[in-house]
Amino acid sequence: MKKFLVPMIIGVVLMLTPFMAIGGTFTGSIQGYQCVSQGKVCPIGQEDPMAAVENVFVLLVNAAAGEYYFVSNVDRAVLARHINEEVKIEGTVNTQMKDINANEIWAKGKKVWDNKMEEMLESGYLGPGKGYR
Repeated sequence: MKKFLVPMIIGVVLMLTPFMAIGGTFTGSIQGYQCVSQGKVCPIGQEDPMAAVENVFVLLVNAAAGEYYFVSNVDRAVLARHINEEVKIEGTVNTQMKDINANEIWAKGKKVWDNKMEEMLESGYLGPGKGYR
């Protein structure tokens, strides 16, 4: 009975582990998903009409290898502001889903987004001395 129970418990624990999550910093450029999936670099900039029709933006880490990651917890508008810019995203990656759960985004040496900023926007907090909406 013991020979059967131990492997069964180990198997159940492994099945309950849904994915491999790795924390770190990922550097690349923000690109439209449709373009990346077709092997193109576009939109060229925020004024490009392709930027308006792209629903999803990704972090393109290695164009030659086609390596990219979705950034699921960041609004499309935030990512669209940094099209074709080199950005650094700190967070946790789910390698199976090719997804980064971002904690911070840096562009041109400045922090442009983090979890705390997002929480303050969602709560309606406008900043020191400005109160709530």
